Amino acid sequence: MARLDDEDLFQSSTMTFGEHLEELRTCLIRATLGLALGVLVGFFVARPFVHLIEQPLKRALANYYSNRAIETFDEWKPRVTDGPPLPYSRTEVLDAVENHGLSFELREIHADRLARALGTGGSAAAEEPARFDKDALVPVLLWQPMVKDPRVSITTLSAQEAFGLYVKAAILVGIVLASPWIFYQLWSFVAAGLYPHEKRYIHVFLPISTGLFLAGVLLAFFFVFDFVLDYLLQFNDWLGLDPDPRITEWMGFVLILPIAFGIGFQLPLVMLFLERVGIVEAATYASQWRLAVVIIFVVSAILTPADPYSLLFLAVPLCLLYFGGLAICRWLPPLAPRDA
Repeated sequence: MARLDDEDLFQSSTMTFGEHLEELRTCLIRATLGLALGVLVGFFVARPFVHLIEQPLKRALANYYSNRAIETFDEWKPRVTDGPPLPYSRTEVLDAVENHGLSFELREIHADRLARALGTGGSAAAEEPARFDKDALVPVLLWQPMVKDPRVSITTLSAQEAFGLYVKAAILVGIVLASPWIFYQLWSFVAAGLYPHEKRYIHVFLPISTGLFLAGVLLAFFFVFDFVLDYLLQFNDWLGLDPDPRITEWMGFVLILPIAFGIGFQLPLVMLFLERVGIVEAATYASQWRLAVVIIFVVSAILTPADPYSLLFLAVPLCLLYFGGLAICRWLPPLAPRDA
C-alpha cells in the first residue's frame, strides 16, 4: 500500500539530513575500500584474466579470416581454359578449417620453378623465358594452425600499453569481486531512511541484487561478445578492410558492456523495492509500460557501444525483466511482520 502524501519517509528515523549525508559518506568510503581490496586481488589474477578476455576477439578474428579464405577459394577461377585446378576440394578445406583448426592463404606459383629450386625436377640449365608467364601460375594453399596466424594475434602499439591493460584487467576483476560488498553498502545506506519493518527487505534483496549483477556480467561475456564482434567485423569485410584490433581498445569494450549489463539487471529488484516501500504502485508500472520500454531502449543505447546487437541484447532482456518485475510486484506477498 502506498504511503499517504503527508507521511514523511524518514519520520521514524532519528537521523537528520546531515546525518544522512554522513551515512552516505561512510558507505562510500567502505565501498571504496572494498573495491580497492578487490582490485588488489585482481592484480594477482590479471594475467590469466587478460588471456581469458582475448578469447572472444580471437574467435571472431579466426571466423572472419576463415570465412574470407573460403570465399576466396570458392571465387577462384583458372587463368586459362582447362588450367590447373585447386589442389584441394571444398570438402577437404572445410574439414581442415572447422575440424582441425587450420587456416590457409591461396597463392599461385610456377610449379616448374619450385621443382627446379628444390632439385626434384627440371633442368638447371633450362633457358629462362624472356617474359613473366602469368598463365603458367599454379594455385597452392599455404596452411598453418589458426593460433599461429599473425592476423589473429592481438597487438599493442606502445611500450606502456601492456601495463595499462594489466591495470584495467585488475580493475574489472576488482569490481566483480567487490560487487557483493558494494551492493551491501548501497542497500545499507538505503535502509537508513526506511521504516524499521521495511529494513527487512534489505536482507532479502542483497543476495538477489548480487546474483542479478553477476548474471548480467556473465551474459555479456559469454554470449553477447561473440555476436557483437561478428557483426562489427562484417563491416570490415563489406568495406574490404583488414581488422587489426588493439587489445587496449577491446579492454575498453570489455569494461563497459558487462558492467552496463550488471547494472541494468537490477531493474526488477529496484521496481519491487520501490513498490514495497510505497513509492510507486504496481498499477503505475502497468499503466506506464510503453514509456518504460522507450526509456529502456534510450538508456541501453547510452550504456552500450554504437551497434544494434549490443543495444538489443541489453534492451530486450531489460524489457522482459521489467514485466517480470511487474508480475513480482503484483503477486509476491509482502513479508510478514515480525512479532514485537
